[in-house]
Amino acid sequence: MDAFKANVNSILLNPQYSKSLALIKGARNGAVYGAKVRFPHALVMVMLFRSGSLRSKLALVLKATRQHARNLATFALVYKAMVALLLRASPTKKEESWHTFLAGLVGGYYVFGRGIQSSVNQQIVIYIFARVALGAAKLAVQNRSEGGWGLLGYKDRQTVKVNAWPVFASLSWASVMWLFRYHPEVLQPSLKSSMQYM
Repeated sequence: MDAFKANVNSILLNPQYSKSLALIKGARNGAVYGAKVRFPHALVMVMLFRSGSLRSKLALVLKATRQHARNLATFALVYKAMVALLLRASPTKKEESWHTFLAGLVGGYYVFGRGIQSSVNQQIVIYIFARVALGAAKLAVQNRSEGGWGLLGYKDRQTVKVNAWPVFASLSWASVMWLFRYHPEVLQPSLKSSMQYM
């Protein structure tokens, strides 16, 4: 057993295998994170808002958990592989910011963009979009000296910082309530179920 551990450690610590091991680790971490995030969410949502036997509900929970874990694992694998390929093909052998963007584009298309839009994929992409929108809004008002885009002067930046969140939150809730009242068919089923319950 000691010899086996020594052989495994020699592989794991060998820099020659670091890129391949990073791909495996990324896929593993994506799967673990996807399962940790989706399982409790799916369990609560299915138990509260789905009808059927306990067995059928648990099957739905496991299906959603497996899909979330598989998709994040696949995305991590594709993304890291693309970054490695782009770095290897780069004349400077240095990672450029566009490498990250292109690898994310390819991974996003391959895992989430093509084929049937499942509710799990829609939720993941909508979550990502919301975080990107908030991050971009912060960069837009952040001063250039702090790494932002500096689109506003100091006085305007302060006004936006104070008022942006209340306006965003209010408009979001106003919009969802209007959609729920007059066009509920366009809302995601779990959101519609939550609104109906409330």
